[in-house]
Amino acid sequence: MTKIHIIGGPGSGKSYIASKLSKMLGVPSHDLDSLFWDQDSEYFGSQTPPVKRTEMLNEVIMEEKWIIEGVYYSWLEESFREADYIFILKTSVFVRDWRIIKRFVLRKVKLASSPRKENLKTLSDLIKWNHQYDSNNLVEAIKLMKPYKDKVIILTKKDDVFKLFVKRKKKSSGGAA
Repeated sequence: MTKIHIIGGPGSGKSYIASKLSKMLGVPSHDLDSLFWDQDSEYFGSQTPPVKRTEMLNEVIMEEKWIIEGVYYSWLEESFREADYIFILKTSVFVRDWRIIKRFVLRKVKLASSPRKENLKTLSDLIKWNHQYDSNNLVEAIKLMKPYKDKVIILTKKDDVFKLFVKRKKKSSGGAA
């Protein structure tokens, strides 16, 4: 079984890794934003009620294989418990800023799709939040993950995760690692 939880700040590479691993391993990927933010609301920034969000998360966790990715932690202890791997992405805040701005521009010129209505204020708020993520949110997330520290892998480069699965694939097929 393959159950992977990926956590990191905005722009850290979570969606990129989840998408690539999903294709590489044949495992469905789930973005926690689609659970946290009410997709049916007419209003930008409406959160899914916690009970419904937990129900949706539990449906994902009950699947045989999954990849879950997002910035969230406080309502995800069950996901951490059930995961085979927990990847923490600790990329540079300035690299993340660049990716956030690049993604915003690509969405504005319609070269990338956006599930949310973004503007300069939401961009500014996200960059401010990005700068406090490691010292606030990630610290708290790591505390919550302490019981599962044997499956936590901290990465500073988003592509390092693929090296791990290539090595495991070679070992399982009898090739040299």
